Amino acid sequence: MSYKTVTTEAAAKSLAENPKAVYLDVRSQGEFAAGHPAGAINIPIAVAGPGGMAFNQEFLAVADKVLPKDTTLFVGCASGKRSEAACQVLDQAGYTDLANVAGGFSGAKDMMGRIAQPGWTTLGLPVSDDLGEGVSYESLRKKAIG
Repeated sequence: MSYKTVTTEAAAKSLAENPKAVYLDVRSQGEFAAGHPAGAINIPIAVAGPGGMAFNQEFLAVADKVLPKDTTLFVGCASGKRSEAACQVLDQAGYTDLANVAGGFSGAKDMMGRIAQPGWTTLGLPVSDDLGEGVSYESLRKKAIG
């Protein structure tokens, strides 16, 4: 494993300090549209399939087209589970500067439903609903797959 896990606070600080760093939101298009970290781009790790959610077969193809392998990537989802899976996939594909954002957008909860690791919204960090060119999955997918 050659990716690290960082807190949401550490990710936000690094993103503010490094304009080339990217927050890759791997939640569904619907979740992303409802609000995401300001400046994030969306490539879902899972998509709706016949039996529920399934691995997005185009995830790596789209990532490869829009993100150079040496991009500093902060990978987030709702709580940190899907983003961890995405980091594993990206790591195996040769991405070299990966960080899983523990707590993600909404925060990770413990068994009792309490916030165990604050997320982007719990910390009051900047949120956007921008779905423009180069941000939304549809626009990124068009660049990669056509």
